[in-house]
Amino acid sequence: MSEDILRALLDDRWTALDAEQVRGERRLRVSELPVAADQGPLAAAVDQEGHRHLLLPIHAHHKVRTGLDGPVLRLRKRPLEDADSYQHYVDLSCLRDDLGDLFTDLCVDVLDAVEELPENPVKVLYRTLDRWKALFQAQRTPLGSEQLAGLFGELTLLNRLLGSDPSAHRLWRGPTGHRHDFSAQVTAVEVKSSVATEGRRTRIHGLDQLEAPESGTLNLVWFRLQRSGANGAGVAFTDVVNQARRLCDDEFALLGLLASAGYHLSDANHYQDVRFGLVEERWYRVDADFPGLTGQALRAAGVPVSVLDVEYTIDLSGENPSALSPDEVSQAVDDLIQEPV
Repeated sequence: MSEDILRALLDDRWTALDAEQVRGERRLRVSELPVAADQGPLAAAVDQEGHRHLLLPIHAHHKVRTGLDGPVLRLRKRPLEDADSYQHYVDLSCLRDDLGDLFTDLCVDVLDAVEELPENPVKVLYRTLDRWKALFQAQRTPLGSEQLAGLFGELTLLNRLLGSDPSAHRLWRGPTGHRHDFSAQVTAVEVKSSVATEGRRTRIHGLDQLEAPESGTLNLVWFRLQRSGANGAGVAFTDVVNQARRLCDDEFALLGLLASAGYHLSDANHYQDVRFGLVEERWYRVDADFPGLTGQALRAAGVPVSVLDVEYTIDLSGENPSALSPDEVSQAVDDLIQEPV
């Protein structure tokens, strides 16, 4: 059923239940819905205080997530018995009548998703609640210009990977504190972005950022970006975020990574006018000929590594080191996608 039909159905059922006579304290007035999970049909309900409920049938032994107990939503396990049956439900209720429209939208999302995955309605419910929770996270300090450019570059590569593998978000390791932005077991990619109009200078953070995985390979991709406003050229920052959400097969995991990188859906309005154009893209193999300072090189030279928080700048403006060819870039991307995480 379409979202409009589901919304009208819920509103009609709750309105009809509101009009029924209350028969006793703590009694629910219940109406089955034409959306079924494996354990039976879902139901709309209204309690004696007029609060609206959505009921999802579950096995009696199924445990329900704790921690959601007001002031707006309440989630709990509830047994219901009538003359013919005894059934346990996950009971999602709204305790704020003034937020009824939003609760309806939430329930429509749940019903729509249950139709796609009737064998596991609880998983569907949790996933929908988590997505809505991410949507309404408290606002934080917006990302700065350099942070936006850096994240735009990482999302640019992520979307290419997701285009071939919807699970490629698992390769995006930078937001979790990994030394490389993208990494499998022995293949890694570091992403650097710059809005400078000249040169190819990039900042390296730490003595291990240019160290390849053990017995593996590391590539560095360098993007030159041109930032513009709402009506300028390029791609909107929010568009690359939404593209990743569409392509990814685990949107909640992706939202967690975005949050770790400093981007929250609740802050999207701050970035509506931010656009970046991709002016230049160069890939490099980080090998013995690549400029850099690493702990491995210092130890190999017999220099004790006791310096912390090292940051330095490398200049890739010349022809050396040479950039990878398009075929080599394609192979590097394929290697990253095809390798087990």
